[in-house]
Amino acid sequence: MGKDAKTEDKSIEKASSSSGKASSGSLNVLLVDNDKDHAKAMTESLERIGLDCTTATAGPDGAKLLAENIYDIVVTDLMMNDVDGMAILRQAKETQPECEVVMVTGHASVPLAVEAMKEGAFNFLEKPITPKRLQAIVARATDSVRLRKQNKQLHQRLDERFGFENLIYASDSMKGVVQRLQRIAPTDAGVLITGETGSGKDVIAQAIHQNSPRKKKPFVAINTAAVAEHLVESELFGHVKGAFTDAISDREGKFEYANGGTLFLDEVGDMPMATQIKLLRVLEEREITRVGDNKPIPVNVRVLAATNKDLEKEIDEGRFRSDLFFRLKIVTVHLDPLSKRREDILPLADFFRKQANKKNGRNVKGFSQDLRRWLLDEQWKGNVRQLKNVVESLVVMDIDDHLDMDDLSPDLLDEKTAAELSKKSGSPASSNPSTADLLESEPGDDAASSSLVGKSLKEIERWAIEHTLTLANHNREETARILGISERNLYRKLNDYGLR
Repeated sequence: MGKDAKTEDKSIEKASSSSGKASSGSLNVLLVDNDKDHAKAMTESLERIGLDCTTATAGPDGAKLLAENIYDIVVTDLMMNDVDGMAILRQAKETQPECEVVMVTGHASVPLAVEAMKEGAFNFLEKPITPKRLQAIVARATDSVRLRKQNKQLHQRLDERFGFENLIYASDSMKGVVQRLQRIAPTDAGVLITGETGSGKDVIAQAIHQNSPRKKKPFVAINTAAVAEHLVESELFGHVKGAFTDAISDREGKFEYANGGTLFLDEVGDMPMATQIKLLRVLEEREITRVGDNKPIPVNVRVLAATNKDLEKEIDEGRFRSDLFFRLKIVTVHLDPLSKRREDILPLADFFRKQANKKNGRNVKGFSQDLRRWLLDEQWKGNVRQLKNVVESLVVMDIDDHLDMDDLSPDLLDEKTAAELSKKSGSPASSNPSTADLLESEPGDDAASSSLVGKSLKEIERWAIEHTLTLANHNREETARILGISERNLYRKLNDYGLR
């Protein structure tokens, strides 16, 4: 292999020592070199870091192996008889474009090695080669291959989850939505998605992105209602150091992070008016300015927005800009509440059952007829999100691998059904007060007093929010109404108390 070079590249040494077997994994490497001793030394060096190596000691042999097998990394000498390294490079890039090729060259052929990199070689090594330099360069190549594989697997999983053919529905309403999405997704048009909380607007947004030309670029979501009003602009557009008290360094905003991809603005109806003005300018000029800076930054982002509010009513009441509304709603998609598309309930429930099985290591088979009827009769005020949570609860609480009414949480049942189930199971009804009883109790009521007296105001507030959420089937708009606070205030308290 030759002696260590006098000026060893310290950064390469560091890469080699930090990569090791963890970085190399079980990737396959083809080494092509007509110097048998050199080929053997390189093979032994790479096998020490856990790589699976195949060696060819002639160019034609290397070309034959490339034609018959798949390799992640190819390390080839540049100057060989019959079939040289450039021919190996071209064959590898043509037949196995995802592999990385490292060229080995003598000093006299460095210009040719540089030319090889222009044709797609990952890097080149100049002789004499030390084991550490070889290991470091190949370790970097394996990192590149592994990252590419991970990205490919991620996109495959996203396709499996968000491909239109994998959206779960049976209703005519959702069939119409999917047909509309199939026309919208391939374009670059902005989309406004409307529907009640929990109806699946975020899933629709991801499906649009995953079926668009931007699918290999980032999908970035932000819930504008969940961000403190004074921080919304910073979250969207970024800021520079010193722009405000807590701005201790420059920060990239969601628009910059999503550049080339898709930005999903959830609950856009709650966006502060000042931010609405700046968002409109960004959409029209396709450039952002970080908070505290004057330098414009070009961005190429497709914007999808969603809201559970009637934006036209918000416009009439002065809470939303009409020009932004028309800019966002180039195309609209409306999702009916689950109560209006009951044909989707059982297919969705079965899908969520399989998800919950996988998540919780269970093997629950299906739903009883009584439970299926209950699922169809339930109002589902929390929509698809509530259905998903209920089904996961059923799977977690089940003890006989078949879901039935006795697996339902008591707070989901009316008094008559709960009493019948209690009588059937032979267990007395719970003496604990229900959430509704406690919320409606008078100050001197013993049930409420035993639960709340002696608690701090923060504990009482957390308790009230948590149980009101349950009472409202996790509908945050309804919860805020019952508690007499704004939705933005509720979002902030949910974050403070860890109830997200």
